[in-house]
Amino acid sequence: MSAVAGLERLWRLTTGDRRVGVAVIDGAVDDGHAALAGAGIMRARGDWPAEDLTGVKAAHGTAVASVLFGRHDGPVPGVAPGCRAVSVPAFCDQRRTSQLDLARAIETAADTGVHVINISGGQLAAAEEAEALLTRAVRQCTEQGVLVVAAAGNDGCRCDHVPAALPGVLAVGACDDAGRPLPISNFGPGNSRRGLLAPGHDVLVAVPGGGTTRMSGTSLATPIVSGVAALLLSLQLSREGRCDPIAVGDLLLKTADPCDLGQAGACARYLAGTLNITKAVNAMTSTPPATSDPTPGRETIAVSGTEQAPPYTGEPVLSGCDCTPTSAPAPAPAAQATPPYETAGPQTATPSAPAHTAAGPQMADLPAPAAPLVAPAAPLVAPAAAGVLPSGEDAGTQVRRLVYALGGLGYDFGTEARRDTFKQLMPPVDVDGVPLPANPYDPRQMVDYLTANPSEARPLIWTLNLDLTPIYAIEPVSGYAPGVYERLVEFLARQLLADDSTDFVDRVSVPGRLPGRTVKLFSGQVVPVVEIDLNRGLYGWSVASLAHAVADCGVPEHNQRVHPRDDGDLQDAVADFLTRIYYDLRNFGATSRDRALNFAATNAVQARETLAQALGRGMALQDIDVEKSPYARPDSDCWDVKLRFFDPDNSRRAKRVYRFTIDVKDVLPVTIGEVRSWPEA
Repeated sequence: MSAVAGLERLWRLTTGDRRVGVAVIDGAVDDGHAALAGAGIMRARGDWPAEDLTGVKAAHGTAVASVLFGRHDGPVPGVAPGCRAVSVPAFCDQRRTSQLDLARAIETAADTGVHVINISGGQLAAAEEAEALLTRAVRQCTEQGVLVVAAAGNDGCRCDHVPAALPGVLAVGACDDAGRPLPISNFGPGNSRRGLLAPGHDVLVAVPGGGTTRMSGTSLATPIVSGVAALLLSLQLSREGRCDPIAVGDLLLKTADPCDLGQAGACARYLAGTLNITKAVNAMTSTPPATSDPTPGRETIAVSGTEQAPPYTGEPVLSGCDCTPTSAPAPAPAAQATPPYETAGPQTATPSAPAHTAAGPQMADLPAPAAPLVAPAAPLVAPAAAGVLPSGEDAGTQVRRLVYALGGLGYDFGTEARRDTFKQLMPPVDVDGVPLPANPYDPRQMVDYLTANPSEARPLIWTLNLDLTPIYAIEPVSGYAPGVYERLVEFLARQLLADDSTDFVDRVSVPGRLPGRTVKLFSGQVVPVVEIDLNRGLYGWSVASLAHAVADCGVPEHNQRVHPRDDGDLQDAVADFLTRIYYDLRNFGATSRDRALNFAATNAVQARETLAQALGRGMALQDIDVEKSPYARPDSDCWDVKLRFFDPDNSRRAKRVYRFTIDVKDVLPVTIGEVRSWPEA
């Protein structure tokens, strides 16, 4: 790694600061490897399948982590060994990784309070083809000041890769030691807007179980850029008392060496330029230290004698691997050197074929490691609120995270055998006097069967879906589980009613806890389990019925200074408010921010007063935002839902903001205080 131009000089200034966090969204990491032992890598709390260090994804995750966090007194000196390291093992050999899974992983990583998120994987697709949840997760990172660094992909084409091509992401292509783009490195227009090349040829990496190998590809160039960004943030923090990840990403782009070939076609492969660490360091150190306060959300707090950034509270397939091994690992079996990737369907990421096969030195051939320039800090143990655990800690000790999610209700069988048992047990259907075999996929037949046999609701896998995509498996637990199953069957039956029926349901709310387990559905998709122990908060409604009910409630007497123009206007406004949350702002409901937003939709009566006042002023809803509330009770987790309105007939008129507070500390959120309002220029 010391061969990377300018890195040695940067190491003399810093090898990282524990207050600067870097998350690696990848396969499982062998933190017991000699290169990573003692690096203090933490595993993000999340709902991932059991980690397996013998598979291809673990080999990839360990390689990427070693490039970033390898101790300087070990066999693989990493770029930023002194920074706080978080592993998010979202890429697993047991399943294909979808954009939905990646979006969930990005939210989880940001929730741990890191400053940089490294994603050495993606899907071959243009930015406009990305899933809405993935785009939203990346956008929230940018808004929260988290730098996302992602691989441009190894297809060797003028094509884009998501999330690398998404707005705000720093895309990374790969070059050789002479700065020439590797033939396998993608160079699409989306990647080129905010992308640069970094060394990605014959990079020394760790192999799970011990030993090292050399690999090539954008997956290895990406952690070099992430590590350099983390070092610059550490330098900025020591000089200015604050750090600005987005500004550092912009600095790396600004100081990159532009292509000097003079031909647009040839220069396209260079993206926006080639990483120049020396110029970036010069730009950072030549700027007088700022005296402003630390960036909000990135203040430091003391933890057991160390400092740490506080956490945020805030089926396409991903390859998970954008790299090509360039020598057999030692002493690991050679079969791990060339991962046997699969492809499936038109939305499957296609890993590139090996392009660079020059054998690198094995572990025995390496010279004795030099003494570390700066000894890495002692492993940091984060508090439970930070959402991370040391990698070796028993998952059973994790604090179960809360969920308040919205969606449609569904069911699944998991296996053919389970499906066939239902088909065998369900009574035949009489059609014109002719008995036909039961169809367990027909929800009407299933509702009739479950109503007559309530205990049969338990063998089903109940799912919460966004549109047609399952995002959670619902599992009733405790002594109240039969009541929860009864409620689920009721909602399933009400989803089958005509949409103009007052009992029709098109949305349900699911409050529960994530125990850290997953379930494999019949399609092969793996989803996290949500445990529900009470009916409280398990509601079902339709947009039309809820909007009508809210409008019928009227405006409280103490606040009737302004009236809506008529009940129809208020009903339409409530429906627009709900639809905006269901579609434009749809989410997993796992972060504090999203739980507050979803509860605002469930408890739309809280927004009724706001909408009524705004309509009475002749205004229309412009946007919905959620931010941490300054009005917080002790031991609470309070968030403000802000509705901003504008006058569609007079653009010069001041906008108006309405703000109400929601405490999401408990499984079922609760609103506190009164609605506050003020004009905004």
